[in-house]
Amino acid sequence: MDILIVIDMQHDFIDGALGTDEARAIVRNVNEEIARFRSMGEEADDRIPRVIYTLDTHDEEYLSTQEGHHLPVEHCIRGSHGWELAVDDIGAPYSLKLEKPSFGTLALPDLIRSIADIDQIGTLVLAGVCTDICVVSNALILKAAFPELPIAVKRSCCAGSTPRNHARAIATMACCQVESVD
Repeated sequence: MDILIVIDMQHDFIDGALGTDEARAIVRNVNEEIARFRSMGEEADDRIPRVIYTLDTHDEEYLSTQEGHHLPVEHCIRGSHGWELAVDDIGAPYSLKLEKPSFGTLALPDLIRSIADIDQIGTLVLAGVCTDICVVSNALILKAAFPELPIAVKRSCCAGSTPRNHARAIATMACCQVESVD
């Protein structure tokens, strides 16, 4: 059983405060991948979530945080339109959402352990934005937590802060045994 992890596909990263043409260009691919993973769960007739969404989540005090000092652009404020998913949310029982206050989250491996035995998982597949910030951060956390579990990043479903940074992040993940797939 494979699990898709959709990283931060929220309005503020797609068409909002930090949106990019590259992020808008992958929305269709991500939605198709979400639909593909949902159908896997339906075919198997199981209740194990096949899609995990991470949500970059900040509060009104964002600009006073360390991240806010380095990136002084309010974004993904809990409850705002920019915080909401900009892709299909397939809902229970096939998906889960995980709010995260920073680029990567140590809660992600714990969530995965809570929904399935690691021996049941074939591959963790990552998609989303930004490849060079949140995708790479979570990929490396997952690889550290599950060194023997295949982890892959779906290139056509990821966008970096710039195309150059996207390519650099893909190369970094490859060095750490995170496979890059089409």
